[in-house]
Amino acid sequence: MTGADRAQIRLTARGAIVLLFAVTLLGQLLRLPGPAFVAGCLAAVLLVQPRDLLPLVVTPPLVFFAATLLVEAVRSLGSGSMVQTLGLGLFTALSSGAPWLFAGSALALAAGWFRGLPDNIRELRQDTRGDAPVPAAAAPASRGRRARRSGFDPEPEGYFEPRVYGTTADE
Repeated sequence: MTGADRAQIRLTARGAIVLLFAVTLLGQLLRLPGPAFVAGCLAAVLLVQPRDLLPLVVTPPLVFFAATLLVEAVRSLGSGSMVQTLGLGLFTALSSGAPWLFAGSALALAAGWFRGLPDNIRELRQDTRGDAPVPAAAAPASRGRRARRSGFDPEPEGYFEPRVYGTTADE
């Protein structure tokens, strides 16, 4: 079977984040947190489906922090002062891992950019702007003030104003 015949492994964003967390956690336990994190970032970006790149490229700092917090919490369990040991361990691990964190995040962003991240960003912008075409059935029948507006209709004024002593502010 040749390389072209094999089906490529494609993960969802959740699967890629779990992979990144597992690789980072393994690197933390083996005392190689930086190189493992960078390798995990690259593997996650290369294995994720192109449509799931956007959620993946924003999560590496959170994954690094969560793995570091978990490992340092376990390491501080047997100490006399758990809070002090946890704080010192987190400070040391996060400050020594900062260059690796930056490198892994930048590598994930760069690899994601070449795999189609700009298309995901463009699609997100179109969705948030409401640039999607409106179906004919959903278009308003009247040509009044509401028909000219695009997007959402805000709540009427005074809707969320609290009543003070039984009366509204404008009464």
